[in-house]
Amino acid sequence: MTIPIEVLEAEALSLPQADRSRLVDRLLASLGHDPEWEEAWSEEADRREARIADGQAQWVSGPEAVARIRASLK
Repeated sequence: MTIPIEVLEAEALSLPQADRSRLVDRLLASLGHDPEWEEAWSEEADRREARIADGQAQWVSGPEAVARIRASLK
């Protein structure tokens, strides 16, 4: 029996945060891995960490990053 996506979504959103996080991890893992994508993101993460280590950039909290993005879209 197939569960309508709307029902499944409502059920998933009603889960506690820890369970939703676990579900997201499992769903993402089920999509498979693209080695080229993973390598590209690994290289980008290394570049960003190097910029922070060199003082060219600094860490920003998640909420601050979202606020900056929203401000830039206005």
